[in-house]
Amino acid sequence: QVQLVESGGGLVQAGDSRRLSCRLSKQTYLTYVVGWFRQTPGVGREFVAAIRWGATDTLYSDSVKDRFAISKDKAKSEVYLQMNSLKPDDTAVYYCAAGLGTRDFTVPSQYNYWGQGTQVTVSS
Repeated sequence: QVQLVESGGGLVQAGDSRRLSCRLSKQTYLTYVVGWFRQTPGVGREFVAAIRWGATDTLYSDSVKDRFAISKDKAKSEVYLQMNSLKPDDTAVYYCAAGLGTRDFTVPSQYNYWGQGTQVTVSS
């Protein structure tokens, strides 16, 4: 079983940058996809970005693709979400997730393992 631990959340101002980290607890198989989702109260989890662990494939939601960047460090078993030009609408709990055999990177149910989430609050 894969355990994921997110870090890097906090309170920032609009226009600021922030980097989230997701540490995976075990060696990650090449077929894993690691994704970032976010959730606000009363709303389902929204896809943000994803990366294939064993390849270079990445995918972004339209709302963040020009501002956020997902990357990985295999040696550290970590995945990062660099968030730039943050907006108040980016305020949410951000979750890291890992999926084995995930076909649709944007669907939460296709991920097998989830972290506990980290809060990002963007003030205007």
